[in-house]
Amino acid sequence: MAENIETSTIQERAVLIGLITRDETVDQVDDYLDELAFLAETAGIASVKSFTQKMDLPDGKTFIGKGKAEEILNYVKDNEIDVLIFDDDLSPSQMRNLEKLFDRKIYDRSLLILDIFLLRARSAQARTQVELARSQYLLPRLTRMWTHLERQRGGTGTRGGAGEKEIETDRRMIRNKISKLKEKLKQIDKQMHTQRSNRGAMVRVALVGYTNAGKSTIMNLLSKSEVFAEDRLFATLDTTVRKVVFGNLPFLLSDTVGFIRKLPPQLVESFKSTLDEVREADILMHIVDISHPNFEDHYETVNATLAEIDSKDKPTIVVFNKVDAYKPEPVDPQDIDPDVFTDPLEQLKRTWMSRIDAADVVFISATKKMNIEELRDNIYTHVKEIHEVRYPYNNFLY
Repeated sequence: MAENIETSTIQERAVLIGLITRDETVDQVDDYLDELAFLAETAGIASVKSFTQKMDLPDGKTFIGKGKAEEILNYVKDNEIDVLIFDDDLSPSQMRNLEKLFDRKIYDRSLLILDIFLLRARSAQARTQVELARSQYLLPRLTRMWTHLERQRGGTGTRGGAGEKEIETDRRMIRNKISKLKEKLKQIDKQMHTQRSNRGAMVRVALVGYTNAGKSTIMNLLSKSEVFAEDRLFATLDTTVRKVVFGNLPFLLSDTVGFIRKLPPQLVESFKSTLDEVREADILMHIVDISHPNFEDHYETVNATLAEIDSKDKPTIVVFNKVDAYKPEPVDPQDIDPDVFTDPLEQLKRTWMSRIDAADVVFISATKKMNIEELRDNIYTHVKEIHEVRYPYNNFLY
């Protein structure tokens, strides 16, 4: 993991903390902490050092145990650390105990993701969804360290009994805020449902994938539009829908929020109307960043999230993106087929990746515009099949 990230937006320094349990290897947890560092950087926090602890189960009081907590405390005091970020979710009592011990802000993975979503939200719908999810998550976890984040009045937190009273006051404020946000979201959901209904019965294709897999870049390429795309986690929160025409065949293409490992359940619930674009799609395009060392885990994470929202069994095109940056595992030269040695796409087509889940598979590079025609042909074939059933009287167009 890179240390001492320096950018103009970084305000705080953090240590990252991961737990190695009997269900996870050291390498897996190291990979998870690398992703956590990327999340922290996205939130404007510099990741200075990582700590790991081996335990069969998390400690009920401090998550990491007394000895490891003391080790981290000494480092935090000696190195001007502002924030501690845990790669797993903490219970309300663990968060309170840790804040009391370290006298620093404590983030767990869900809270960090929620804060990033809040930074990234642009539309009224996205901001309302994120504020609701974050308020629901924070309500049982409020401590003196966090009360200033929700309070809309001046002054600073106090110690002792006065501090506890302020926490109760803030809890009431957040409960009221949650009620108002739920009502506001109901109105927005009705408007979004009406908009989707007004699109008629056009064939719908939805882009899904792990965050930063390249969905927005592919959206721009296929629809010739200018959807915001950036090499950052969660660059897109708002669903974007474009009408696309291949030949004489029109369809709707939507870009949706990226998924991630351990996506907070509050976000899944709050983003219900956004995820309806996926639920109501006729075809899914599952975008996978094949250049990422953990792309297989990312692929499974997205499939698990799709199963949660009852969208796993839709017709799917798996698009392995960024093949220009893909670095295959070393192989014995004797095992290389000389007929395909000079063609990386042909090599990929002969791997297990081309035969997953009985789905159609395409290998592309959106930024280099490699193999885009094969992708367009694949989409056209899928859309045509549905269009012919839905509009049999229009078959003369093909």
